[in-house]
Amino acid sequence: MTPHDTPVLSTRGLEKTFTIGGTLSRKRVRALGGVDLDIAHGEIVALVGESGSGKSTLARCLARLEQPSAGTFLFEGEDVMATSKRRATREYRSAVQMIFQDPFGSLNPVHRVGHFLERPLRIHGAASGRAAMEQAKQRLMQKVGLPAEMLERYPHELSGGQRQRIAIARALAVNPRLILADEPTSMLDVSVRIGVLNLMRTLCEEQGISMLYITHDLASARYLADRIVVMFAGEFVEGGDAMELLANPQHPYTRLLISAVPDPHRTRPFDPVERARLRRQVLAPSSCALAHTAAESCSDAKPVFHHVSERPEHWVRCGLYAPPSDAPGTALEPSDDLEESPAA
Repeated sequence: MTPHDTPVLSTRGLEKTFTIGGTLSRKRVRALGGVDLDIAHGEIVALVGESGSGKSTLARCLARLEQPSAGTFLFEGEDVMATSKRRATREYRSAVQMIFQDPFGSLNPVHRVGHFLERPLRIHGAASGRAAMEQAKQRLMQKVGLPAEMLERYPHELSGGQRQRIAIARALAVNPRLILADEPTSMLDVSVRIGVLNLMRTLCEEQGISMLYITHDLASARYLADRIVVMFAGEFVEGGDAMELLANPQHPYTRLLISAVPDPHRTRPFDPVERARLRRQVLAPSSCALAHTAAESCSDAKPVFHHVSERPEHWVRCGLYAPPSDAPGTALEPSDDLEESPAA
């Protein structure tokens, strides 16, 4: 087996539970409910879903900013959670970098741009000596399409798109093999988003970097990603090739997300009440919050994964596609109730 046969990142049963409230009314809230995810070398995977679905929590767990409650995840075949914390902190965070949503909030306003690039280069030993350091910073600025003169500027002197490019350059400073991009374009003007998306795609292709691209923008997910995974209430409900999934959505929640995208050709009105109700519901450990869409086809059992098209990478976690008992391995077509539901 070659190194590229092994996924750069692989998680199995990853869970995260938070405890909230005071001493008299402590409550446990599940943010992740057993996540299985594989990201291949050089692959861009888009993780889509509404706010509160667990996307950022997953990214923070993968970046080791949060400690998972259960499960395992491997980085290039090595069990990250089994390694010592001190060793993993330096080596793992050099290989896995995170780009945050707000470029201004992630850059300290009292430092110049050059400081943000020099610090990771110095901490991880990527450059030594003043001349080598200056050359490394200038190369990073060139990679993200910014002039070297901006190294002497402060964050407030840059536009939103320029600040996000600085954040990308900072992530590239330690030659990462995986980038976790948490909605990197949501705080930017529409006119500059395409430039940042093109930059991330070019960097991944030229340097072989893998990326987990977290977004609620289905258009940017289709434009940038090779594969899309849909997340609802801390669990994956559908995944597959980006073009195939958006052209042929199968899960009721995926259809609900697509229904929120403005479309002049849509014949049925968007139902905000149904969308709000689904957002409030959380998947129970032994039932599906969407079972009401086709009560005769669904059961109280937790839905499992099924392939729903000729392309093997397109799967859905939904009881509507459970194979009949007399013909294991085949998939059912969605019921008429699903087509008539507000999620369709």
